[in-house]
Amino acid sequence: MFSRRTGWPLERNTLTREIESRRAQGLAVIDLTESNPARCGFAYDSRAILQALSKPAALDYAPDPRGPRESRRAVAAYYEERGARLDAEQIFLTASTSEAYSYLFRLLADPGDSVLAPQPSYPLFDFLAGLNDLEVIPYPLTYDSEWRIDRDGLAACIERADRVLGVPRAIIVVHPNNPTGSFVKPEESQALAELCRRHELAMMADEVFSDYALDGRPRPTHAACDSVLTFTLSGLSKISALPQMKLAWFVVSGPEDVRRRAIERLEIIADTYLSVSAPAALAAPELLETRRTVQPEIRARLQQNLAELDRRLDLAGSGAHRLHVEGGWYAIVKLDPDSGVSDDDLAANLVREDGVLVHPGHFYGFQEEGHLVLSLLPEPDIFAEGIGKLRRRI
Repeated sequence: MFSRRTGWPLERNTLTREIESRRAQGLAVIDLTESNPARCGFAYDSRAILQALSKPAALDYAPDPRGPRESRRAVAAYYEERGARLDAEQIFLTASTSEAYSYLFRLLADPGDSVLAPQPSYPLFDFLAGLNDLEVIPYPLTYDSEWRIDRDGLAACIERADRVLGVPRAIIVVHPNNPTGSFVKPEESQALAELCRRHELAMMADEVFSDYALDGRPRPTHAACDSVLTFTLSGLSKISALPQMKLAWFVVSGPEDVRRRAIERLEIIADTYLSVSAPAALAAPELLETRRTVQPEIRARLQQNLAELDRRLDLAGSGAHRLHVEGGWYAIVKLDPDSGVSDDDLAANLVREDGVLVHPGHFYGFQEEGHLVLSLLPEPDIFAEGIGKLRRRI
């Protein structure tokens, strides 16, 4: 009765059962995986946000496949501040970056084809690709005091895909990656572009966390790439910490001819769905402006919690250390390799015995045991309490 693409294993794992059991008993859970900024005590300009959603034009249905022009111009102005001059015609608004990925997968690939995605990284790519009948080929990130793309490993993945799996159509890069917090280095971007040219691949650059460099130093965007067909994705969920507004976008860049042909086809895809809410789309200029007040608050929180994590782990006998992170909202704790406890068991024990929730490394595709992933967004007192219990447990 149901399609193979939705044949996911639906059994609850041990960690999920422990969470449900604790909550059923009315016991608190300190959630160190919380990634919803709307639940983390940040001060929003509520008046400006609500006023932006009450424009009279929202009562008029005037669909544009790419979204309202003035809103796209506001997105272009955001990129101009980051050093990329764009035409509003290069920009498509979507309800989410997940929807943007689906549009792009439909544009680029046929059923059975493949896309390359980093590992470790966010598991959403597997679901999005599967729902579009594509295969995901993971390419490795390596760690040696900092994270880098394993370029030889990536090249080998492309060659293997050509021989064994579906035809590769695109390379996904996440800038900075979730959860490693590593930005794509300039020399890596050049190497990726060369691979794309050589194998006729598009590049998809997910930049939802790009505004959150922990050292405060802005990183270049891929939105101005003119050497290969490139799609740069982002949205209000992270930029303005407004996931509930459901407004995102992608930028189409690259050589003029292929860019034009991509835009022509994308217009038909977008016109088929017309999914973006008019009130949210029309509010984009004002909602983008709210980033100027909320982003400094979030960056201060990230730095405060990161310092607290380091302080706790630096204590003698902590049995763990933090891996280097450049940006984003997450940190990775590397455990003593001799601990003898799997990430899954440790995460389940933390919930059951201490009421602390963390992500085991395999959730993000870590191939080795000994990695826990934590969000840096929780309020500082909650974060400190959770980290204290984590340290005692490990």
